[in-house]
Amino acid sequence: MDQQKMPPAVLRLLVIFPNVLSYLLLGGLIFYVMSNYELLKSSENLKVWLIFIAVLAPAAVYTTFSIVKKIRAGHM
Repeated sequence: MDQQKMPPAVLRLLVIFPNVLSYLLLGGLIFYVMSNYELLKSSENLKVWLIFIAVLAPAAVYTTFSIVKKIRAGHM
């Protein structure tokens, strides 16, 4: 059986779109923490939000470098 290969443009779109969304989420989290800093600090929830940011930021950056590496290698 022959498997049809997905066109590279569609594959790039399916991989890059979630990565862009992760950056938008990261920006939203940073904005939320900055605008509600005092409230989060007083309710002792600041650490949880900072952990979310600390986990999401490296994951988004690593995914970006991985995508760029695959595109330069010609896999996408």
